[in-house]
Amino acid sequence: MEKRSNYRKFLLLWGGEFVSSIGGGLTSFGLSVYVFQKTGSAASTALVALLAFLPVLLLSPLAGVLADRYDRCLMMMLGDGLSGLGIVYILICMLTGEAQLYQICIGVFVSAVFSSLLEPSYRATVTDMLSKDEYSKASGMISLAGSARYLISPIIAGILIGVGGVKILLIIDICTFILTVICTAVVKNSRLTKRTVKKESFAESFKEGWKAITEKKGIMILIVISSVITCFMGAIQILVDPLILDFESSKVLGIAETLCASGMLVSSVIIGIVGIKKNFTRVLSISLAVCGLAMVGFGFKENIIMICGFGFLFFFMLPFANNCLDYMTRTNIEPEKQGRAWGLISFLSQIGYIVAYGLAGVLADKIAKARNIGVGRGAGIVIMVSGLLLTIMAISILKFRSIRELERGIVNDTKTDNQ
Repeated sequence: MEKRSNYRKFLLLWGGEFVSSIGGGLTSFGLSVYVFQKTGSAASTALVALLAFLPVLLLSPLAGVLADRYDRCLMMMLGDGLSGLGIVYILICMLTGEAQLYQICIGVFVSAVFSSLLEPSYRATVTDMLSKDEYSKASGMISLAGSARYLISPIIAGILIGVGGVKILLIIDICTFILTVICTAVVKNSRLTKRTVKKESFAESFKEGWKAITEKKGIMILIVISSVITCFMGAIQILVDPLILDFESSKVLGIAETLCASGMLVSSVIIGIVGIKKNFTRVLSISLAVCGLAMVGFGFKENIIMICGFGFLFFFMLPFANNCLDYMTRTNIEPEKQGRAWGLISFLSQIGYIVAYGLAGVLADKIAKARNIGVGRGAGIVIMVSGLLLTIMAISILKFRSIRELERGIVNDTKTDNQ
């Protein structure tokens, strides 16, 4: 008997998150430009990014428990809808006068608190809706939606910011929340996997989630590696704006970011069509090593063509790494524990971003001051060093036997499903 597929409904859910990603990218781009132009400091720009990210990280374990205890689509709708409150606050501040740095920080923090509900529920809902043989293609599509904030948002923001300023970007972002909530509501009852919600305390839920990610040593090692990797990768994410704005306009910045992120579009489409079916460990190692080398080239010189070329290569390889990490983890965790597991995974694997957001901007400013160079050049040096460290870490992945054992488990599951 042919299995029922929810892939079309998944695409609707994905479409809502795609739109939301574009809106969030507009706000992120606009606020980064606004803060850097007002302060001239990479550290201030990094502070806003840190406060937009920190609540999502710290609350993700709690959000994972909620995703397993309550309706996951409802959690997504609440997260998307209420996260707009922080953006509305920033918009009001700008409409009544010039928004101060502390007001922007408050707004992005409030928005991030509610956004923390999204990730574990979204990932677990995808597991609920799809069959195993659809996971890899879905992962490619998810990477594509995530890339929208880098691919589509910058060029739109770069053009619109010269017409209506940052305010028009915030208004568009607020409007996207409505469409996203509607898309999620439509697919609310679409599940292939039926899950039984156990009545247990939050402590017990956390314990079960921790057990799910520590039962197999390879999963925990992947999480640790991911945390270190996000520290290096966070550097390029937070310093790209100061790097380019130091010698080019915000319009050029928007175009450059879009050209760079188009690499993610190309590879995400490839993965979405054909998927990755074997050699996950090797693909993970190679893709991250190339990402690191691309970071070295990215920060090497104040040349917009070189920056775009190496940026394209960086983003082209990123979905391959994300797909491997996602698939090896997803297929080695029981479906009923996916919510709390992804909550803990998100928390642990992204701790590196806090280090990057907290230190990268400060280091760029200090290097620029110490060497009497522009902030952009200081940012470039930090990016290159981070790239070298990422390459070393990527090569070391091949030495972990427990990660390869996860891959053998995937192969065995696939054979069983086909019998």
